[in-house]
Amino acid sequence: IPGILPIQRIRQMVQSGMITSDADHPISMDQFQPNSLDLRLGTIAYRVRCSFLPENEPVSEKLKKLTQHSFSIENGAILEPNCTYIIPLLEQVHLPTIHNKAHAYKAGHQTIHPPFLTSESLTAKTNPKSSTGRLDIFTRVITDFSHRFEEISAGYSGSLYLEVVPKSFPVRVRTGQRLNQLRIRHGSSLVSDQDLIRHHRINPLLFDDHGLPLPVQQLKVGNGLFMSVSMSAREGEIIGYKARKNRDIIDLDQYNTYSIADFWDTLYARKDDFMILEPEAFYIFASRERVRIPGSMAAEMVPYDTGSGELRTHYAGFFDSGFGGDSQDTGAKAVLEVRIHDVPFLVEHGQTMFRMVFEPNTEIPDTLYGKGIRSNYQGQELKLSKHFIHV
Repeated sequence: IPGILPIQRIRQMVQSGMITSDADHPISMDQFQPNSLDLRLGTIAYRVRCSFLPENEPVSEKLKKLTQHSFSIENGAILEPNCTYIIPLLEQVHLPTIHNKAHAYKAGHQTIHPPFLTSESLTAKTNPKSSTGRLDIFTRVITDFSHRFEEISAGYSGSLYLEVVPKSFPVRVRTGQRLNQLRIRHGSSLVSDQDLIRHHRINPLLFDDHGLPLPVQQLKVGNGLFMSVSMSAREGEIIGYKARKNRDIIDLDQYNTYSIADFWDTLYARKDDFMILEPEAFYIFASRERVRIPGSMAAEMVPYDTGSGELRTHYAGFFDSGFGGDSQDTGAKAVLEVRIHDVPFLVEHGQTMFRMVFEPNTEIPDTLYGKGIRSNYQGQELKLSKHFIHV
């Protein structure tokens, strides 16, 4: 059936050579997530004059024209804020050009024997990992001859390149670090609004602050589920964070290390339940609703078009199956990475901020988020990235 391939199928793709890696850095078991594969930084970073899409040529040709300098990141290197870098990834993708066949096909110099039969074409999509977005690191994958970011077309066989732009903080990166993840699609299919409502009646998808399932009549449905921002709490409690202008370097290998106060201004609840956000400042908030992703689906946050200026509500928005726990659990908050453009913008408690789009899985993943794998944000409330000391 159309949908997102689960972890067991992604493992088969790696074993068969449909997804490969640099010979010195084989793919490890802890890269596999319920519906995705973590992608790793390679050995060289290229600082370029601007972002680009190659469209009519390979990425390597664009790099020849736009590179200002290149440097090794094998032993660690610093990426400066608001500079654009291109980093080849360690993984490569070799997708078949035809579907409904289990016959071997050529990908470069190798012959690939597909491990399973497909009835529709295989494509891929990438997105930043949660910690990447929460550190305000803008990333997107580029492929040769592509006219779109983050999307890998059927039949693509080649390297993957990551555009990296730190926005708020200088960061130290190193070969093997994981800023993005890859998921494989068999055809294309979204869960319909009717099916979402039907599923919510039986196994709730959204919950309120008290952990109670939202009544069906309170769901805001329209090509997915709309969700809102939380600006309400007891007066003096934390409702968000704003990135500070004066900042030190964050080493992406250092977890539970940095003081929140050194990098963030803490935002506290007030009586009026609203806040005016400054243009180009970066904020972290939490959703008002709690969400649960069942094993039969995966989900993605997509921007909500306000129609007045640009309101960027996230950088990392993919949710693996199992996020938020089982049907008897009460879900988890979605963390919102917010940047306002153009003009100051009023945000109130319960204001619609994004839409959650659900896709079916072709099969239930053998491993769900938070079970049997390291899952840093299961059951989360408002939470910064794992690099900060949370007390």
